[in-house]
Amino acid sequence: MRKLVVFNQVSVDGYFTDKRGDMSWAKEGADDEFNRFTSQRAGGGGVLIFGRVTYDLMVSFWPTPEAAQALPTVAERMNRLPKVVFSRTMKAATWNNTTLVKDDMVEHIRRMKAEPGEGMAILGSGNVVAQLAGRAS
Repeated sequence: MRKLVVFNQVSVDGYFTDKRGDMSWAKEGADDEFNRFTSQRAGGGGVLIFGRVTYDLMVSFWPTPEAAQALPTVAERMNRLPKVVFSRTMKAATWNNTTLVKDDMVEHIRRMKAEPGEGMAILGSGNVVAQLAGRAS
């Protein structure tokens, strides 16, 4: 059975965003040590899992020349790896190698976990994590 892990940045008091929904604090805290950590973690394979909000943030950065220059290893993996985005409102997922899933997220994750292959990582996507907590095993 595939493992499902979560990679999130949260504040010490447990928040993903500020009161306005902004998470620029996470980018502002990125220094050389954090960038090395991120690059090391990006070395694996597997499937990346997003909710719509995080997907929109990721697709606005990782396919850009700026991302390739700033974090080339991470950008290469983010663009190459298979991705699944869960959304009931999106019409299409345009980022390379992305599947849009509109149906039952918990059941879809259960099926994915039962398939052979490398693990799966939820990046950000606090709503996805909250919906799956204790339900997708």
